[in-house]
Amino acid sequence: MKLRSGIALLTLLVAACTSARAPTETPVPAPPPASPPPPPPTAPPPSPATTLREAPDDWLMHDPQAANGLPGTGVERAYRELLAGRQPARTVVVAVIDGGVDTAHVDLAENLWRNPRETPGNGRDDDGNGYVDDVHGWNFLGDVHHDRFEVTRLYAQCTGAATGPEAPDSLQCENIEIDFEKEKAEAEQILGQVREIDQALAMSLPMLHEALGTDSITRETVEALRPESQDVQRARSIYLQLAANGITPEVVEDAKEEYESRLEYKLNPSFNPRRSVGDDPSDLSERDYGSADVMGPDASHGTHVAGIIAAVRGNGIGVDGIASGVQIMAVRAVPDGDEHDKDVANAIRYAADNGAHIINMSFGKGYSPQKDVVDEAVEYAESRGVLIVHAAGNDGEDLGANPSFPTRSYEDGGTAANWIEVGASSWNVDSLAATFSNYGDAEVDLFAPGVEILSTSPGGGFERQQGTSMAAPVVTGVAALLMAYYPELTAADVKRIILASVTPYASRSVPSPGTGTPVPFRSLSVTGGVVNAYAAIRMAQETSTGR
Repeated sequence: MKLRSGIALLTLLVAACTSARAPTETPVPAPPPASPPPPPPTAPPPSPATTLREAPDDWLMHDPQAANGLPGTGVERAYRELLAGRQPARTVVVAVIDGGVDTAHVDLAENLWRNPRETPGNGRDDDGNGYVDDVHGWNFLGDVHHDRFEVTRLYAQCTGAATGPEAPDSLQCENIEIDFEKEKAEAEQILGQVREIDQALAMSLPMLHEALGTDSITRETVEALRPESQDVQRARSIYLQLAANGITPEVVEDAKEEYESRLEYKLNPSFNPRRSVGDDPSDLSERDYGSADVMGPDASHGTHVAGIIAAVRGNGIGVDGIASGVQIMAVRAVPDGDEHDKDVANAIRYAADNGAHIINMSFGKGYSPQKDVVDEAVEYAESRGVLIVHAAGNDGEDLGANPSFPTRSYEDGGTAANWIEVGASSWNVDSLAATFSNYGDAEVDLFAPGVEILSTSPGGGFERQQGTSMAAPVVTGVAALLMAYYPELTAADVKRIILASVTPYASRSVPSPGTGTPVPFRSLSVTGGVVNAYAAIRMAQETSTGR
């Protein structure tokens, strides 16, 4: 679920260019529910949006009732009008199960969880929890960076190239092999198109630099250029076509690296980095493996997620996180590829056992061969009162037809009650549902800002990323804010308040993710709304007063 800023746009552009030669199946939009939930009284319909060319850095914090009408969360208004002069009543621990967190980041270090019973660096398990020197959390991946997709691991088992704890049967293997071959062929096709775009830019940019007489190129300067040469005219046209879709040379380079990585690692049946972890992959009961290095080899994704939730507020550096009174517990279980069910289950249990109030899970995959192990861990976390927030995924698909695991539905029946599934919304209300976001009128609870989100990046930096991976921590941040200021609220209370206080867009017609077909926004989620921190805080105040 690691969707970097702009890659989804590039993929859509490539798909549009190649659709005539290679038609693909597209998801059918979910029909609107028979009785859509009414708009909550605490969140009146938002103001009309002001036309903007790009998203402000802090758009997710904006109030949807403000003059510009950006569909943000109203976080700053909540602090200004409802929480002014108050301090959090308790510290809320949020476990970020992800690819790693930069524990030295200047805008995060102050808000990291510190295991009070562990002495750092002494090489001993001081608190007896089974993990040595787990000061800020735990890493269940060791030094693994890249890994295969789950469908690739299963394909390797089906073709006899590998073994696993539960080998698929022949019918499963037939479907697995079809899915694997399709995904590999699509990756090869997209990489070819990305390379063509890269070559076109490589020829165009030097001509534009020379025509403009500068090393710096912007969309505005290229638009103002009136070249006489046909070659420069063509270069101008190529640049502006890409820029109109938000595609820069940096985005193209990111996409090229992503699809090269897919073919080299994620879709390579013979690649297997697991040996370096130090565990027995077939032993699903094993828990004491990994290391205390919660940053790992690439903490870009997890650091970005953590900053959305809890970057230090008011320090004048970078960005402000949504929630004050929060500590981030870093649990590394997500490689650049698909996570293992065993690691996910252990990460959930670690978080629950070590005091997490909320678990953010910005990851997902299409297959879950040991789903029962993950289900047991989710049930365990629920028994300890933990709220789980999960990103819906970035495939532009209906989760009712194509689940993204882990899911709230248990394999043996029943569902996780304290679970919130989050789709990604855009700053542009005309295309409110992000083009890449998964959706589902029964599977996705609500949407949250997930397009062009500025947050922390490793090494003390800040960058924009997008995906449901960014939308989930927005909801996690709001949930943590509620728990910090209203400690009497249970996980069930917080979920109820967040879903009941959304900004209502139910009747708005929007392009359906994946297809672009106009659909009512209410058909894409349970609530038909976008998370609203201001309305949630106000509802929490009323709930607390009434107790």
